[in-house]
Amino acid sequence: MVTSDQASVLVVGAGPVGLTAAHELARRGIRVRLVDAAPGPARTSRAVAVHPRTLETFDQMGVAEPVLASGRHNKAFTMYAGGRRLVRLEADYSSMPTRFPFTVVIAQTRTEQLLREACARLGVAPEWGVRLTGLDQDEHGVRARLEHADGRVEEYGTGWLVGCDGGHSTVRKELGLELIGESSETWELADADVEFDLPPDTIYWVHTGGQALMMVPYQREGHWRLLDTAPTARPGTTGAAHDRESAERFSQRLSAGLGREVRVGQPEWTSVFTFQQRMVPRMHEGRVFVAGDAAHVHSPASGQGMNTGIQEAYNLAWKLAMAAHGHAGRDLLATYGEERVPVGRKLLGSTKQATFLVQLKNHLAGVMLPVVFSVVRSAPPLRRAIQRKVLGGMSGLLLGYPDSPLTGADGGLRAPAGSRAAAIAAALPEGPAATALHAELRDTRWTLLYAPDGDGHGGGYGEGEGAGATAEAAASAAADWLSVRAVGAPAGSAPEPLPDPDGALRDALGLASGGWVLIRPDGYLAASGRRLTRRRLEEALAALGPVLLHHSSNRSPAARDTVRTTTRVLEGRR
Repeated sequence: MVTSDQASVLVVGAGPVGLTAAHELARRGIRVRLVDAAPGPARTSRAVAVHPRTLETFDQMGVAEPVLASGRHNKAFTMYAGGRRLVRLEADYSSMPTRFPFTVVIAQTRTEQLLREACARLGVAPEWGVRLTGLDQDEHGVRARLEHADGRVEEYGTGWLVGCDGGHSTVRKELGLELIGESSETWELADADVEFDLPPDTIYWVHTGGQALMMVPYQREGHWRLLDTAPTARPGTTGAAHDRESAERFSQRLSAGLGREVRVGQPEWTSVFTFQQRMVPRMHEGRVFVAGDAAHVHSPASGQGMNTGIQEAYNLAWKLAMAAHGHAGRDLLATYGEERVPVGRKLLGSTKQATFLVQLKNHLAGVMLPVVFSVVRSAPPLRRAIQRKVLGGMSGLLLGYPDSPLTGADGGLRAPAGSRAAAIAAALPEGPAATALHAELRDTRWTLLYAPDGDGHGGGYGEGEGAGATAEAAASAAADWLSVRAVGAPAGSAPEPLPDPDGALRDALGLASGGWVLIRPDGYLAASGRRLTRRRLEEALAALGPVLLHHSSNRSPAARDTVRTTTRVLEGRR
């Protein structure tokens, strides 16, 4: 059987990364086919942490609320060694404004269920038991060989293919991409009920004198994710006897480290595995891309794997959608790897450090830790610095794209190009401006925000410019893929105003009259300036390819009507 759908995207792998990619492509009007070799959804969870930047992404996708309701909100990290509490580090996001100043502890299986439900609302459902066995591509598309559970073989033609098929990725192997790095450690994970007399309002790190363990509280009372950095069982060991041994071992070691009796029930699930620290040198070849564990595998120490993969899928989906709709070309697609490979490389370094700190497999650590953290407790500035450093690395909130080809002119405004627009929205006082900006960030398009000329916020006119020049330039830029919003303009004016009655948003952005900010579809600031012109906007969007903003052929009828309406208004003023 041979089928062909050149305008579509085939996503291979229906885990959290593949589901995110499928959801965001479908949300942007792209035909998506989602296949997975497994017979059905996963029953066990490797990942249990959804960090703040991923929660911001889920908010932009419209799926944050059920995730927030399904997990425990964790804001602390407490360290014990040899039966003594060393320090409790509280979450401090004051230097990283976000609406979600916490990590949500939620089983990966539940996260995947919520994403499947979101995809279903867009008409996309995983096809289980469909295995990719080969692929070929040319400049026009991709031909994928799919083997169904009943033995049927299908040749499927598609415009693009995204491999989200895990650490043993067939897509990665078909592209000949090598995972570069090193093997690492063997750890054990377990989900079990735990009885002890400490509150479940924190993640616990417990050192026994020769090794370290971790405890992460689920939303369900008394239920915990346990991690042993030095298991005695071998990888692949399973069965009831192994589970009973694991429960006894965890009970003994946690009791010794916490200095109190701990009873661990028989685990619902255990896994002994050897993780690696590896990544690919590039993340796409022609029309085929990889994301998540297909592109990098690493330690679970800081809970970054799933979160990073979701960010990659979100980064790629809007770029693929623009290409599929004919709004951008190869230059934009190339920025996926240009932006995300450095992130993956940095991630390997940070998780390697986190792995070392989590393990601390030596007896000297048990002696030195109380000394070190007595200093930390007595020095509040040092303590706050450690909290922010740890949170900054784990949360994803410090990640930006200042050196990306998509990051253009930085107009010297308060929000630097390459940073998160969500940080601006989170810092605003509750009110119409904050609500409107959060809603705008959920839009699938690029966003151009500008302060109209003569809005009372200062700023003169350049030579040859006059009142209305900025609005005229903004209106002429209207396109299917670009949302143009006049910050603080009167209701009923064109382009569509974004409410800012007290000027809070303009102040937060540093926008004077005529100033502008360009925001990418994934919520990062692309460029800004103090005077908007068509030429400056086209320069900021150069990486998209041959985009002609002010040509009517690039605009929808509604956008062309906006330009005509605004021009008539401006002519009437004059």
